[in-house]
Amino acid sequence: MRPSGRTLDEMRPVSIETGVTKHAEGSCLIRVGDTHVLCTASIEDRVPPFIKWSGLGWVTAEYGMLPRSTGSRMRREATAGKQGGRTVEIQRLIGRSLRAGTDRVILGERQITVDCDVIQADGGTRCAAITGGWVALKLAVLKLIKAGELADDPLEQPVAAVSCGIYAGQPVLDLDYPEDSEAGVDGNFVMSGERMIEVQMSAEGATFSRAQMDDLMGLAQKGVSELGRKQREALG
Repeated sequence: MRPSGRTLDEMRPVSIETGVTKHAEGSCLIRVGDTHVLCTASIEDRVPPFIKWSGLGWVTAEYGMLPRSTGSRMRREATAGKQGGRTVEIQRLIGRSLRAGTDRVILGERQITVDCDVIQADGGTRCAAITGGWVALKLAVLKLIKAGELADDPLEQPVAAVSCGIYAGQPVLDLDYPEDSEAGVDGNFVMSGERMIEVQMSAEGATFSRAQMDDLMGLAQKGVSELGRKQREALG
């Protein structure tokens, strides 16, 4: 039995509320169980110097956790003068994932920055940030299309992510914190439709077999399919 009482292949309740901030071109608040992430997308008519004059657009991301998003207060990274390694790794993952699902030729020479701020954490924050970040990105792109600045949509398929792992010897979908902290194997799966973008797998307390890997892949496909439906519903 999972601590939450969920079945092995059951997601936590997912909700995505759009238009939650006034100024951002795209925004949403995604809730995956008790993990809540605010995602905003900002459009700029410039690109990084290394792709200037290439005709290609750029999608990047920043990620952070609010001081009281966890059980005890965390020190703001700004007070330390630099970001931690975990933060840098996660925001690079978010940026890579969203770029992989973007036709950068259609986007043209502009940059969209997706900011993902964790309000409350209970496991799977990077996956929620990717899933919600895509919705915020899509809303920003739709605004460009409506304004006549884009003729076509550079985002054909939703990009979503879900965690899967081996907990108490069983493959489970969408780990919350009690499971994540005790999982023998932990994985994050980023997908666009049925196509893989990135897989992060690690043996936290036990090795895993190819058969177990296949089981986790199957769970991930199920979870991403459900998240894709939630994304489309949120966009109307």
